[in-house]
Amino acid sequence: MLVKMRWILKVLLALLVLAVFHYNLPQRDIVRITGTEILRKDLSGWTGMFYAAAQSGEAQTQNRDLRLINTVRANGKVSVYRNEDTGFNWPPYLKFDSSNLQAEAEDAVSSKEAPEWYILRHYGWRNTFWSIYPNAVSLTPVAGPDVRLIPWFNIVFLVLLAALIWAVYVRLRGFWARRVDPVIDRIDAAAEETTDRVKGWFRRK
Repeated sequence: MLVKMRWILKVLLALLVLAVFHYNLPQRDIVRITGTEILRKDLSGWTGMFYAAAQSGEAQTQNRDLRLINTVRANGKVSVYRNEDTGFNWPPYLKFDSSNLQAEAEDAVSSKEAPEWYILRHYGWRNTFWSIYPNAVSLTPVAGPDVRLIPWFNIVFLVLLAALIWAVYVRLRGFWARRVDPVIDRIDAAAEETTDRVKGWFRRK
């Protein structure tokens, strides 16, 4: 039972780490922009953690205007993105130009008959039940919806992170083998010697 509980905790921890990376690392979609809008949003509930802080230079309030960018993908699926500054907060995208991005999105609106395609870089999740949106970071024009996108940043970041974790693990394991294991061995030997002495006293009696 204890072994199963440990495995369950390990799986839950791994899923939590994967969720954090999936939410915060940048993603890219090829979309056609159909319009923009401003929605009055109440951020007093628990879903407020999925939204950025107030725009740079503005006070933090429970209700504020939320810029949205409406898009359609090549397969006809609708995607809606919010457009908020991240400032110096987490995740560290250092985004301060939401107004400029909104103007770019409004200028990039196109019709189904004459589509214009853009790479929309974003982070976060879309959930219609909880009314949360991924946050758009940038727009880049692209020739068409069939362009292949390779997540080089995510690949390099995860490889470097794995290398760092492995380097720390190897050094900690070496430190443990050189410094901690000998101390534990001496303690075990002393405990065993003490136990033998106590047993010897009882035998003599």
